[in-house]
Amino acid sequence: MAYKMATLPNGVRFARASDAEVIRSIYAPYVEDTAITFETDVPAAEEMARRVRDIGEKYPYLVYERDGDVAAYAYASAARSRAAYQWTAELSVYVRQGLRRAGIGRLLYETLLPILSAQNINIAYAVITIPNGQSERFHEAMGFERVCVFEKCGYKLGAWRDVLWMQRIIGGFADKPELFRPVKELSWE
Repeated sequence: MAYKMATLPNGVRFARASDAEVIRSIYAPYVEDTAITFETDVPAAEEMARRVRDIGEKYPYLVYERDGDVAAYAYASAARSRAAYQWTAELSVYVRQGLRRAGIGRLLYETLLPILSAQNINIAYAVITIPNGQSERFHEAMGFERVCVFEKCGYKLGAWRDVLWMQRIIGGFADKPELFRPVKELSWE
């Protein structure tokens, strides 16, 4: 049975494999210059295309276009791989340098969260390398709460890094929950 979703907001669309190079260009400074992601090498465009295809089969992978160019992207993915975790998802958002704090991340999250709810996701997680006050404040403003900190769990740019997990409850925790519904099973008005 298809679940009817409202149309996507203006400027937001589902990512395509052909967006891989521009997604890569947005992601590269986060990989090369920050500990925001623990990835240490910028993935090739072919790898980014594979990620868009693979993640997009089950979860929403969105881009935001501004003046005809992709300016940001956000996606959800499995928080953990075992079946009992199917009602949880991890969110990621990356905005082109120079466009942060323009409300783009908020728009993408406000689009992702209802889709995840329609997929029967109960909890959305944010996994944040800390300190990162901007991301922490953004997620708090989006209704996420702090859950735990994993100390010194990653080494990047010459230092051991802590990771904060935040969560937002978006589902109802039914006694007999409906199974996870891949994004491809949703239909749009």
